[in-house]
Amino acid sequence: MRQLFIAGRRIADDDAPPFIIAELGHNHGGSVETCKRMIYVAHECGADAVKLQKRDNKTLYPTKMYNRPYDSEHAYGATYGEHREALEFGWDQYCELKEYSNELGIMFFATAFDIPSANFLVRLGVPAIKIASGDLCNYPLLEHCAGPGIPLILSTGGHSMDDVWRTYLFLREHHVNYAFLQATAIYPAPHERLNLRVIETYREAFPETVIGLSDHQDGISMAPVAWMLGARIFEKHFTLNRATKGSDNHFSLEPEQFRRMVNDLKGVILALGDGQKRAYPEEAPAMAKMKSILWRRDG
Repeated sequence: MRQLFIAGRRIADDDAPPFIIAELGHNHGGSVETCKRMIYVAHECGADAVKLQKRDNKTLYPTKMYNRPYDSEHAYGATYGEHREALEFGWDQYCELKEYSNELGIMFFATAFDIPSANFLVRLGVPAIKIASGDLCNYPLLEHCAGPGIPLILSTGGHSMDDVWRTYLFLREHHVNYAFLQATAIYPAPHERLNLRVIETYREAFPETVIGLSDHQDGISMAPVAWMLGARIFEKHFTLNRATKGSDNHFSLEPEQFRRMVNDLKGVILALGDGQKRAYPEEAPAMAKMKSILWRRDG
């Protein structure tokens, strides 16, 4: 059966509800208080989980790249390393954010971009680990993440079907609980590059695998379409204000947009119904107004 459990939450094809992730990324700008506000609002908007991005910057980036000057309009430091460190939360901050999320009743986890970050998240006790598209074929990282038995959610942007197949075989060999997300690694992604029918392709190729969508399109309409194609996990970048400094904010959803996306997604599930045509009692007043009166004269 196609299903995945994350912290007791069942994700499946039947009447199980969609699993909706608010990708906070680094839209918090390195502020714990801003991040807590984002978690609170994402929860109020209907997200099931919030997700950060964890990097051990000195492990992940070559020294030359870490030390190079960084003059982007989105820079938080004079060098790329300083920029990345300014956006990175440490142990105490992650503990505070996880505890706050637990109090609200929303799941909290992160993407692991390297092995030290994976160890960090396992120690933190996250219910799942996200694998970014760039690491779909990073088998040392995947093998390391597979060890603790934590479910993995893998984005597949920028890869061929052969790449996805190889990773599928690797995960199956290592008995990993996982899900694949269709993704396009363009930020924002134009409609003609979303290729949502890949969701159907994945479902046919991997019949025991839960499939989802990591949606980088600048809008809210793709989630219901993806649900109809068989997606059950939905990840969308979230921000409090799209005008805020940061490279991801401009294509992230603000609270009202995110709330509408959640409502539309859950609404389409209800709207599908059971397929049995029937007349509803609530239709009676309108039907009474619309009926024509037929006159017939005898003789």
